[in-house]
Amino acid sequence: MSIPLKQKIQEKITTLPELKKLVSFWQAGGEKVVFTNGVFDLLHTGHITYLADAASLGTKLIIGLNSDASVKRLNKGPERPVNDQDSRALLLAAMLFIDAVVIFDEDTPLNLITTLMPDVLAKGGDYTVDTIVGAKEVMANGGEVKVISFVDGFSSTAIIRKIKDAQ
Repeated sequence: MSIPLKQKIQEKITTLPELKKLVSFWQAGGEKVVFTNGVFDLLHTGHITYLADAASLGTKLIIGLNSDASVKRLNKGPERPVNDQDSRALLLAAMLFIDAVVIFDEDTPLNLITTLMPDVLAKGGDYTVDTIVGAKEVMANGGEVKVISFVDGFSSTAIIRKIKDAQ
């Protein structure tokens, strides 16, 4: 009997210890593991394009998702995140090209990156290789760091502003 789709989606949301085992299994099997991270609060065209581009850099895509507490510390604004971490994780896990989602509470994903040691570390176009957390460590381990161009005109902040202005 096959696993229900809802359960398959939920199983993609995991813990760091479990994900570490999974990444080791994937890499031993020849998979190319890509890691990226972010808040992914209100999903929009820019997010989808970015995540699809990140997925195309390898065969497995892992998302490090900022916890609600870490989003608050990022000073995204008092109303952020709009969607709680469990809702954001579920939305990401539902995407076919995302293989795992792990929530992190630290200010940066450095611990995730150094624990998982992905083959590719991807970040958006507002970063450079020298400003990407974990880039040095991934490259020192033989991995790649890729900067993915943004789709102009899309941001969660702009969506929130548009909603507020319409009221």
